[in-house]
Amino acid sequence: MSTLVASDLDRTLIYSAAALDLAVPDAEAPRLLCVETYERQPLSYLTETAAGLLAELAARTTFVPTTTRTRAQYGRIHLPGPAPEFAICANGGQLLVRGEPDPDWRRTVDERIAAHCAPLAEIRAHLVRTADPAWLRKERVAEDLFAYLVVERPLLPDTWVKDLTGWAAERGWTVSLQGRKIYAVPQPLTKSAAVAEVARRTGATEILAAGDSLLDADLLLAADRGWRPGHGELAAAGWSAPHVTALAERGVAAGEEIVRAFLRGAASPDRAVGDGALG
Repeated sequence: MSTLVASDLDRTLIYSAAALDLAVPDAEAPRLLCVETYERQPLSYLTETAAGLLAELAARTTFVPTTTRTRAQYGRIHLPGPAPEFAICANGGQLLVRGEPDPDWRRTVDERIAAHCAPLAEIRAHLVRTADPAWLRKERVAEDLFAYLVVERPLLPDTWVKDLTGWAAERGWTVSLQGRKIYAVPQPLTKSAAVAEVARRTGATEILAAGDSLLDADLLLAADRGWRPGHGELAAAGWSAPHVTALAERGVAAGEEIVRAFLRGAASPDRAVGDGALG
């Protein structure tokens, strides 16, 4: 059986210092490996144990990093193990093959969005017009595919996100709140669609997946088996599916447990669904 492992990165496999959520005394904290720097400063980490397990996983399966990051943001990450043959960026909008974007896939994505969604310019204008400068820090467009805001989370009214979600849904867009970022993403722009394309090209017979946010829900639902950490948007909403294991671990400990789960799943494809609370 050929196994494809598709995993979200931020707050699933890798963690910023603010997201580590270390729950043990300092003397017992795990050794960490920095896998990303930004403006010459360390930014993202995983445990050294997770790093070793991830290198083993990449050697045994088709490991596909699957992220909402842009290509440039993904390029800052240096995961252990061999460079993945395939990677998915921009929430499925960019399929990288040996590091290069696949133009045919991008053309397909653009056609799907144009057929079903309001234009990006309309969505962006609404975000900027309705956001309060008191809590808005940045607004960005990613890969000419979707828009996001960086906000001061404590000042963000809950009703604003709820209202935006309803407005965007009427126009074929999805809203996701992740940490300090609010994403507005076209509904046809999904990680699962890009992963299905990689599975088609590689002939994978089983897909394992992990993720923590609303934008990962379609990926988890499309997988044969999946895992989500005990933190994040999906955990906060109590999101579940029969074949998706909700881990108790939070922060960087959850990242390590997810890699362990992937290895067990790849080694035991017939294992019962949900055997896993792995804790």
